[in-house]
Order: sequence, then C-alpha cells, then structure tokens
Amino acid sequence: MPAPDEPRRAGGPPGPEEPPTTAAEVDARPAGAPGADEAHGAGETGEVAEALTEGAGEAERVVESVDDGATEADREDGRPDWPAGITSARRALQLGLPGWPKPGDELPPPPTPVPHGRGGAQRIPRPYTAQLGGPAPWADVDAARRRPTLDDVRSVLADVGPPRRSEREVGPLDPTEAGRPASVLAPLYDEAGRAVVILTRRTWGLSTHQGEVSFPGGRVEAGETERDAALREAKEEISLDPSLVEVIGELDHLNTLSSRSYIVPYVGVLDGGRPQLSPNLGEVEVVLHVPLAELLDPTIFREEIWPFPGGYQRSIYFFELVGDTVWGMTAALLRQLLGMLTGTLGRGDLGHP
Repeated sequence: MPAPDEPRRAGGPPGPEEPPTTAAEVDARPAGAPGADEAHGAGETGEVAEALTEGAGEAERVVESVDDGATEADREDGRPDWPAGITSARRALQLGLPGWPKPGDELPPPPTPVPHGRGGAQRIPRPYTAQLGGPAPWADVDAARRRPTLDDVRSVLADVGPPRRSEREVGPLDPTEAGRPASVLAPLYDEAGRAVVILTRRTWGLSTHQGEVSFPGGRVEAGETERDAALREAKEEISLDPSLVEVIGELDHLNTLSSRSYIVPYVGVLDGGRPQLSPNLGEVEVVLHVPLAELLDPTIFREEIWPFPGGYQRSIYFFELVGDTVWGMTAALLRQLLGMLTGTLGRGDLGHP
C-alpha cells in the first residue's frame, strides 16, 4: 500500500499540525511506524557523498551533498589558519574556522532573500562572506520550454553524448587513492504530461546530514556494477521496484574529496506513472515528488559563491522548494539535467568537482 502523505513545514522538521503547501508532494512513513533509531539505525545509513573517514575503517560512510568544499590543492596552498585536511564547508563550520560561524552561533542567511513561502530547515554551512552568483541558466528560456516531458528527457540524454568521468576515475593521485565508487538514481515519471523527479529527505534523527534532500543511492558493493548499485539502493531506501526502472542515461560523474571516491549519477524513467513508494525510516523521512517545471522556475534557483583557502571560490547551487532547500551535489546534478533539457548547459557544465 502507498504510504500516506505527511505534512511538512517550511521553517523546521516536518510537523503533523500543518497542511502541505507545495507542488512537491511527499510519500511519508505510515502512522505509528518506528522512528529512525528503531528501524535499522542511523549507523547503517552510509550513503552517497563525502565519507566520514575518521576512524571509520570498513564502516566508512559516504553521505550525499556534502562534498561542498575546497579542492585537493587547497590542502597544500590553504591559509595558515586553516588546519591541514579541511576539505568542506561543513568541516569548517564544525571547527568554527575564520569566515565561518563558531559552534552554536546562528548560521548566516543567504545573500539574497528566499522567495516567500519557500525554503526548509536544512542546515547550510554557509560562510559569512558568501556572495550571490549568477541567475538560473534557463532564466531567459521561454516558459513553454520550461515544462519538459519524459520524451524530452529521453531525447536529450540520447543526443548529449557520453558523460564526463570524474578525476578519480581518469587519474587518481596514486594507486592507493583510487576511489571506491558510489552511484545515485534520478527516477523520473510522467504525471499528466509533465516529468516529475523523485527525491528523498534524510531522516531528521540521523547523527549527520539530518533532513538533507538527495537522490536515492549509495556505495557500490563487491560484485555489482554502479548501475546495479543505484537500483538496489533505490529499492532499499524507497521501495522502488527495479523492474519499473529504465535507465536512459547518466549525468556527469562527481568526485568526493574526503572519501577518495566518485559518484555515478543515473537517470531512470518509470513506467506506469507515479509509483507506490515507502521510505526506509533508517535513512529516509519522506519521499518527494517534484515536477521538473517547478525546478525550472528561475525564481527558486540560486547560485552562491563561497570562498575557500588559497583564494579559491566555489559555486554552490540551491533550489528552494516549499518546505525544503535542495543544495550541494544534488542541486548541481539537477542543475545540469535542467540545463540540458533547456539547451543552456551540456556535458562538462556540472559546476561541481
């Protein structure tokens, strides 16, 4: 049975007292279901992006959308007041490094106001000196071209050419640093002639990356391909039947700095319209259904420029939904997909290491 909808609010974690107010619909846990710690535990949630490597050993986890920081060169050329090994804004925030809030301080707001009624409780490790970047790549595209169908997605991915491989796939720093691959799946389905993408919001009770929005995905296990891993993880996280998924292409691959890993993002089309899904409470709070036409509204997209050691600056992307803020790796992948669909971006335009 499909899980009932769970309301969510824009200013904090989901609450039962407020009605949904967004075009992005949700599948949520059934009433009376156990919390995250009662399911299979936050410690089992190792999925896709920066690995939490300190002392992790074989239990090393890869968590999505936090590979948001400095490059490899910054480790050598960074400022003296930055400890060696700092590779992300999140870590800078944890340590209260210069330019970032101290632990317990209020986080800085974005450099421009979020549209009224949009945005979520996601904790953004923004530096004080973040600046507003450029507009959405599709800002000047005619509104009719900002309502893509599944046929549009199929056509674009068939014509755009092979994906750009990550630096870790092409040439790791040395043989001992060859990355452990991970993969994610961007599932799309048709609803009344519009393409809808499925995203997940991580459980608020997790020890890290609480409430962040991501694609289903995770680490590639021994003996399986990246494609098989993406399908398996989608089944484990949101009960998506792999037999319903037709993988039609890939977006450009990404590095994850701290984990010495890389991520392969697949795009899949689902037959039969909106699927019946149920979130795995150990990892996923709710499943989000977001029309691509909503994401292509230029007013909900934002680019911010964040400074890092050694004079390095990095573009960080955001999509402001009602009740959620999508940012980091997930936003970068969505930006590339939407740019391809509108003819404003192509291969090599991921905007993420």
